[in-house]
Amino acid sequence: MGKGKRPPWLVTDDLRVRIEPLLPVRSRRVRKPGRLPLDDRKCLQGIFFVLHTGIQWEWLPQELGFGSGMTCWRRLRDWNEAGV
Repeated sequence: MGKGKRPPWLVTDDLRVRIEPLLPVRSRRVRKPGRLPLDDRKCLQGIFFVLHTGIQWEWLPQELGFGSGMTCWRRLRDWNEAGV
């Protein structure tokens, strides 16, 4: 990538500030809360990566830090059902 170019799937601080109020707040169960959910920003970047590259959800490389493709797909589904 050339100097000053950033990958198109990275969510900038400015974009995060604009999108965050639109995303539903995720509540955790009090009893048996389970593991912490993946950060919305990372999921959003994973979603953008899949949409930009056209790869299948299950092929999303976890080494990129976006979580699994299924995690990103579920978050996209949940946001869609919430009207985001």
